[in-house]
Amino acid sequence: MTSIPEPRKVASGASEILHHEGYDEAIRSPFVPAIRTVSNARLVFISGVTGAPVYHDHPHVASVIDAVPADIDGQVQILFDNLDHALRAAGAQRSDVVGLTRFFTNIDEDQDVVNRVQGEWFGGHIPTSTTVQITRLATDPRLRLEIQAVAAVPAD
Repeated sequence: MTSIPEPRKVASGASEILHHEGYDEAIRSPFVPAIRTVSNARLVFISGVTGAPVYHDHPHVASVIDAVPADIDGQVQILFDNLDHALRAAGAQRSDVVGLTRFFTNIDEDQDVVNRVQGEWFGGHIPTSTTVQITRLATDPRLRLEIQAVAAVPAD
């Protein structure tokens, strides 16, 4: 019978990483199966961000996207910059992120690049994550990725 690892506190102290039977430290993964928030956490829900400016007109103006790089490398760097802005506005940091929902328009072409950049951006912290491939993003068909996040911030 495999022993189940004890919960491990996430860097912020507002949540714990949970593993279950079958956990193997040797397996490299960009997500963990579960994170439990503790009672002193404030939850922050961050709308989906892309490589486009967070603040843009509705209806969308195609010329705004003209300045966004067409490649996933460029888009994902801007996306994580946008996520940093939202986290800072909420008084949160990267290690407070407990969940991501990632929407790709082409997983086969883009997922390895995004996983690498995401791993570097988090610097060892690993949130829960769900990845979905969709036909297109609502903002503009040239955008390749959108990420929605939830953070658990220690209460003041």
